[in-house]
Amino acid sequence: MAPGSLVAQELSPSRIVSLDQFRGYTVLGMFLVNFAGSYAAVRAAAPVLAHHHTYFSYADSIMPQFFFAVGFAYRLTFLRRAQTRGLVAAYSHALRRNAALLLVAFVIHTAGSGWQAFADHDQLDRMLNQWAKRELFQTLTHIAITSVWVLPVIAAPPGFRVGWMVASGAVHLALSYAFNYRWVNTAPVGIDGGPLGFLTWTIPLLAGSLAYDAWTADADRVRVFRRLIAWGVLVMGLGYGLSCQHLAPFDRDEGSFRVTVAAPPPPFVHVEAKAPTNDVFTMSQRSGSATYLTFGAGFSLAVYALFVLACDVGGWQLGLFRTLGVNALVGYILHDLVNAAVRPFVPKDSPVWYVLTGCAVSITICYLLLRGLEKQRIYLKL
Repeated sequence: MAPGSLVAQELSPSRIVSLDQFRGYTVLGMFLVNFAGSYAAVRAAAPVLAHHHTYFSYADSIMPQFFFAVGFAYRLTFLRRAQTRGLVAAYSHALRRNAALLLVAFVIHTAGSGWQAFADHDQLDRMLNQWAKRELFQTLTHIAITSVWVLPVIAAPPGFRVGWMVASGAVHLALSYAFNYRWVNTAPVGIDGGPLGFLTWTIPLLAGSLAYDAWTADADRVRVFRRLIAWGVLVMGLGYGLSCQHLAPFDRDEGSFRVTVAAPPPPFVHVEAKAPTNDVFTMSQRSGSATYLTFGAGFSLAVYALFVLACDVGGWQLGLFRTLGVNALVGYILHDLVNAAVRPFVPKDSPVWYVLTGCAVSITICYLLLRGLEKQRIYLKL
């Protein structure tokens, strides 16, 4: 599940169209929220396009969907390799590929500040703290580490994978209560859960592996759609239900472990609140909370179910989603570079229409570059 090398090849005719389309939709959503979500006018007019760290916004749905797609493809490729080359080869290949992805992540997710003077150890400490909380532990790093974390169960029956998800989420909750919630939410604030985020990113990744099982177990795609949509609603309900529990971290709870119950804002409904909420059950991408990733896994299941219905049952597909979906890693790398080139022409106080115009320009450039690679059959694979 990690990148190998840049290869020129034809896409296999046996590719799963619904997965490519789902991944392409997710890449497009990433382009939108990563450009527009940082502008004040957009955050005021459409707050769901930004991360607020106090509820589940549309922006918060994007990264879990990437992990869901990773888990789906991870199980597919691992089982295929294990069948053709044996389990040892499959495990060895997964470890090598994820080690390669970590190297790619190290290069892409560079530190925001440097160590300028060799004798200045305080500056080194600040840099490493920033590096651990924000710079290195972003999407690609989390994918690599989470993929290694789930490796012992990626080929296991569904019950083992569900147990691994539950246990990982429970461990994360315990560590969040003990220290990690406060640490991640203390300046410099973390991103995507910080170094321990892999525990909860396990949830959408393994949910994707379970969706693969459902997809392959039944040739009737309508039944697959019904099963996935039901699972999605159930898991979303579980995630929101857990977020109705409230527990302050240890240093704010005075060690008394007082759990209260009250309904928080529902997902996608913005209520102004300042993060952190001092509640380990708050849906928060910054904290990588178990509630956030549980709801995100359920939402990913439901959205993918719609693509199964549209693509695998209805035969529908969109060229834009195909182009973005088959080269998602390149899209991820390119969009930051393109955004950096376009943003100087879009001031921070721009009105919504101008921000969306700049966003459209950025997306168009990304699409044209990816379409050019697709025409040449060049893909950077995960």
